[in-house]
Amino acid sequence: MNRISGSKRRTLAFLTASVAILALIVVPPGRATAASGLATTTVTAVGKKQPPPPIKKDDAESFQGKERVPVADWRRGETLFLAILIDDSLDAEVASQWNDLKAFIDAQPQTTYVAVAYSRNASAAVAQDFTNDHALAAKALRITTGSGGAFSSPYLSVQDWIKRWPDHGGDRRSIIMISSGVDYFRGGFDPIDIDLDSTVEQAQKKNINVWTIYYPDAGHVGRRFFRVFNAQSNLSRLSEETGAESYYLGSGIPVTLKPYFEEIQGHLENQYLLSFAGNAGKKGKFERIKVTTEIPNVEFLVPSAVFVSPQ
Repeated sequence: MNRISGSKRRTLAFLTASVAILALIVVPPGRATAASGLATTTVTAVGKKQPPPPIKKDDAESFQGKERVPVADWRRGETLFLAILIDDSLDAEVASQWNDLKAFIDAQPQTTYVAVAYSRNASAAVAQDFTNDHALAAKALRITTGSGGAFSSPYLSVQDWIKRWPDHGGDRRSIIMISSGVDYFRGGFDPIDIDLDSTVEQAQKKNINVWTIYYPDAGHVGRRFFRVFNAQSNLSRLSEETGAESYYLGSGIPVTLKPYFEEIQGHLENQYLLSFAGNAGKKGKFERIKVTTEIPNVEFLVPSAVFVSPQ
């Protein structure tokens, strides 16, 4: 029988204790373990009567259902990757709004990288990749083809661009989609678009806010009441469930899109990255959260669900 000497026994005990202490240091209580992951989502502070004040970590509370979840991290995401997606089936008159859109692009800080693409044939045709040369991005704006984009699907186009989103996609990620919301590729007759749910899920997985602006397309079919109503509802849901907002005023051509660009700019200036620990399992999963604050007249735009990566 092998025996362990007293000195070896003491050495073994010392090593065992050291490993235990090291484990406590590396994985302190309350931090993510092998059974849990750290999820991050973009939270937008909105003032009900005036712009919101700066929000600190202690000012925010997050919940999963009725259970309060500790905020692991709360910070300003300085870098923004902002994609502008224009539906090529829109009435060509939309180009009269491009001066206001150019002014919006030019007003972005140097930490914002802007890209421009056109939605056609169920894909995103990139006219200018992400750049912080805002004048270069603005040059990519052109007149839409109108009826030439008849086979467009705004939702599949969003999915196409998300799949090709750069890995270095910045702290914050947003898409501004100007579209009628009508899906000509799939038919567009169903109240809820067949690709809407999958588009929302893919955007949530990448932590991308999708801001939508309704503008009628060039075809008469797309201006029928039931199609317009369904399309605007789908655009609203896409935005709300990805932590953004949707903009439209009736079913006609808006006089100006400038107020929409200004409001989106205000939202982009008041965004934070919230991180929390979630039990993701081996496949990862979506967690529904709510974020509140006791600061008066302030509320948050938050995605309906946040994807916690698998461990």
